[in-house]
Amino acid sequence: MARRVSLPVLDSPACSAPAPVGQGYPSPDQPPKEKCAVFGVWGAPRVARLAYWGLFAQQHRGQESSGMAVSDGRALAALTGMGLVPEVFDEQTLRELEAGAPLGAIGHNRYSTAGGSVACNAQPLLENFIGGQVAVAHNGNLINADLLRRRFEEAGHLFHTTSDTEVIIHLLASPAQQRSPDPLAATLRHLQGAFSLVFLFPDRIEACRDPWGWRPLVIGRLPSGHYAVASETVALDVIGATLEREVEPGEIVTISEHGLASRRFADAAERQSQCAFEHVYFANPASVVFGQNVQITRERLGEVLACEAPVEADFVVPMPDSGRTAALGYARLSGIPYREAIVPNRYVGRTFIKPTAEQRQNAVRLKLNIIAELVCGRRLVIVDDSIVRGTTTKAKMDQLRAAGAKEIHLRISCPPIRHPCYFGVDFATRDQLIANGRTVDEVRQFLGVDSLHYLSLDGLLKCMQRPSASYCTACWSGDYPLDPSHPVGDEVVEHDQLRMFT
Repeated sequence: MARRVSLPVLDSPACSAPAPVGQGYPSPDQPPKEKCAVFGVWGAPRVARLAYWGLFAQQHRGQESSGMAVSDGRALAALTGMGLVPEVFDEQTLRELEAGAPLGAIGHNRYSTAGGSVACNAQPLLENFIGGQVAVAHNGNLINADLLRRRFEEAGHLFHTTSDTEVIIHLLASPAQQRSPDPLAATLRHLQGAFSLVFLFPDRIEACRDPWGWRPLVIGRLPSGHYAVASETVALDVIGATLEREVEPGEIVTISEHGLASRRFADAAERQSQCAFEHVYFANPASVVFGQNVQITRERLGEVLACEAPVEADFVVPMPDSGRTAALGYARLSGIPYREAIVPNRYVGRTFIKPTAEQRQNAVRLKLNIIAELVCGRRLVIVDDSIVRGTTTKAKMDQLRAAGAKEIHLRISCPPIRHPCYFGVDFATRDQLIANGRTVDEVRQFLGVDSLHYLSLDGLLKCMQRPSASYCTACWSGDYPLDPSHPVGDEVVEHDQLRMFT
């Protein structure tokens, strides 16, 4: 495979060796990390500008790095960098990307779940190979990436990143796939795990979604008639596109000067695996994810939670910002007044990390300000979306106690997270999850609250519009649709296909 040709690239230190599976997780004070946002648009005027706004609208899905690749119909160019969308792209860089009047653009916001948070892992990845140029942006996580990478490295392939996404390009460039009538479809059939992918070729965009349907990917249409794809519908809204439909599990959608075309690389899996945690925490409340609005779903989660865990209290208080919508539902059904007694500091980033316990506690205080006049002497229902490691939640509860809260009744709008995710959510390792191996009452005692109730799994699924079997609930139930310890990708090298790695 040819060298990487993405130019220019900002902040590009060499990548370190790949982190072993289960390592490289964030500080205990970080929330669970989303696995990225993707965006693509073809044929419309000023596609680079549209891609910028599409990425900006999906900033919540990834804050470590951002990038964009463009095509003028003959060649690709890309710019990637560490940081938020407006930190990577300014007016000058957007003008440079627009200088060649590009026909198409794809973009990516990244949070790392496979590979470290370093500049060389920023996407889209852009490469030259025997078939020409290709750029790729990935939302998800491949459970057979380590196996495939090892086989390629044993065959002498060089990797430029530690991301699982680069394996896809090596597969696409391999002789076995290039001999296929449809190299992209043949490549995708070797991937196991979660992937919503957007590829940019000089003459088209190809968008595809894994057969299990883990991560969202939607198609929108601009008033001009041109098409766009995005992880969330909120990105379509901001560019003035209307939602057409989802990319179906196992489908490849081609967007080019000829409009939109579709083909399948696989049948949809018999057991669908749409990530229910998208509705609990990840997605923007304005988005339609897996066919239902996120805001309305979260309000319903709060209502069911109020039915399952009623309590006498003076106020329902959301834990900003992710607990706000469920708290509205809880308050509406319970009849307890809703009050904003915890105010977030908008100028402290989600990745504000300090190494010592004292510094971490100060960081929590800096992020959240308690309104003592609403807390002191009051019985409070505190609503949050989830508890992962528990240390940050405990610090928040301690703040409320210090402000004079008489009673704290903590209500969580999803079940206890007891199992790691291998399909695109950067939860902690099993031994770091506060609910793993502990009863609810043991967690309650650790947090120092008067009562604790998690939404039941049945209650959560009751809020979903599609059949319960359509959703992945592995982080709560431990029921993995695919066995992450035995990826089916092992079969790739058991047949007469070893030549694909040479």
